[in-house]
Amino acid sequence: MSRHASLYVGGTLVAVLLVAAIAGPLVVHADPLAIDLADSLAAPSWTGSLIGGAAAIAGGRIDGLVMRGVDIVLAFPGFLLALALAAILGAGLVDLLIALTAMGWTGYARLVRGEILSLREREYVEAARSLGAHRARILFRHLLPGIAGPVVVQATFGIGGIIVAEAALSFLGLGARPPTPSWGNMLDAGRQFLLVAPHLTTAPGVAIGLAVMGFNLLGDGLAQRISSR
Repeated sequence: MSRHASLYVGGTLVAVLLVAAIAGPLVVHADPLAIDLADSLAAPSWTGSLIGGAAAIAGGRIDGLVMRGVDIVLAFPGFLLALALAAILGAGLVDLLIALTAMGWTGYARLVRGEILSLREREYVEAARSLGAHRARILFRHLLPGIAGPVVVQATFGIGGIIVAEAALSFLGLGARPPTPSWGNMLDAGRQFLLVAPHLTTAPGVAIGLAVMGFNLLGDGLAQRISSR
């Protein structure tokens, strides 16, 4: 898929998801958490349808300490680490966010550290340093804006992984608790009716697939556009 096609298709899918999430409560006035036993198996209808940067700029012992922490976390498979933390912390949206954050921060730390180690040798950074600029000013004023592109691309790809991980943990009962809406919860609740009401599982499954594909295509398009500059 071409650079522009990936960017446009991914951006369109993500935009549709965002519009649906924002406009949904404005269009559908029914309570999404209300229980209607008579229509519990009804089919769809038209009715109501910064760590790495600090390590790099500080260097020395701080850099070594942070990177050893990254190495320790990376020694564990990401999803298994999130699964273990979710089991220890218990089910719940806040606990799920803590588990997913513990799983995903290392990639961003390594990316930011690598980019800043490269940028801090540039002439404009050397000029700021020679003028007596503080390390924090150099980091926030000169270095972080220069790595915004790669970080945005990494985050775009990472969102797809977070969506899958959240759905998997919720499916296993370690994520958001009902009645909090979650595609993983929907998959788990609908699997027992798979033969009589398959839409209960196919709808959230398709939604997960489209969301992940949209963010991955958007990230691919952004990566190609940044690399071509």
